[in-house]
Amino acid sequence: MHFGNLVRAAALGVLCVAPFAASAQAWPAKPIRWIVPYPPGGITDGATRMVLQKVQEQTGWQIVVENKPGANSMLGADLAAKSAPDGYTFLTVIAGHAANATLYQGRIPYDPVKSFAPISLVGIAPLIMTASNSFPAKNVKELIAYAKANPGKVSFGSSGVGAAAHLTTELFKQTTGTYMVHIPYRGTAPALQDTIGGQIQIFVDTPSSMMPQVRAGKVKALGMFSAKRLPAFSEVPTIAEAGGPKLESSTWVMFLAPTGVPREIVTRMNAEVVKAVNSPDIKSKFEQLGIDPVGESPEQAAKFLNDEIAKWAKVIKAAGVKAE
Repeated sequence: MHFGNLVRAAALGVLCVAPFAASAQAWPAKPIRWIVPYPPGGITDGATRMVLQKVQEQTGWQIVVENKPGANSMLGADLAAKSAPDGYTFLTVIAGHAANATLYQGRIPYDPVKSFAPISLVGIAPLIMTASNSFPAKNVKELIAYAKANPGKVSFGSSGVGAAAHLTTELFKQTTGTYMVHIPYRGTAPALQDTIGGQIQIFVDTPSSMMPQVRAGKVKALGMFSAKRLPAFSEVPTIAEAGGPKLESSTWVMFLAPTGVPREIVTRMNAEVVKAVNSPDIKSKFEQLGIDPVGESPEQAAKFLNDEIAKWAKVIKAAGVKAE
């Protein structure tokens, strides 16, 4: 090729590459959309907004949180999965996302793993087991004995089929060899009301939802599904301390992006999220909610998600849980 042609070819090459480089450097050039596939006000929404507010303070970015509840979080996840992978749409998921992979296998309009690029695991929230005040058992040891002596006479509620609280109780049943009847509700609030009213005996959920009711004397705490007591709720023993098996279970908060987002954007968002999660004020706020702050690499988040999918698949299959 003639030298002049080489120069012209090189110039064309620069022209072709430059817009991509410039767009990556300019990101974000507009507000970022962040989908939360749950209603406002819950632990998922709250933790997401806390962290993203900190990210905005750190960077000056504009991040707009959109609550898109429905279909067991699959409505919002599908919106994110089908969004352009340009770094302007992100998604928050919790343990239900991992359970959905098995519960709705073959019926989800996206792949729970392949459709997303993990940003970071944000936090892990151990769950708490509570009981109605009218239930005779005062601790986990007595619950196990009562349930074994009265198979099928103990009912437990959950915020929905496949929720972390539902599957945690199924795991507890499998581990202890007990049989309790599942009563699914549409959300935490109605299940909590029926626990207070004594219509159901056992209810597992997040400490942030349950501890105000425990401290108000409306329900009693039996045990925390954690390795050690949570600092903010230190009066509640672990499941093992209360006479049960060494059983840990939690819900968690993870940030994802649609697959195909440029690596440099994933890396940048990860760095800002990890910085925010590890800031003293977010750590303090998380502790009060019973959330253990994490903040880790995209690769670590991907492994965590795969492990959770495998873990809950075993529980779902062993319990014969079917999606509604």
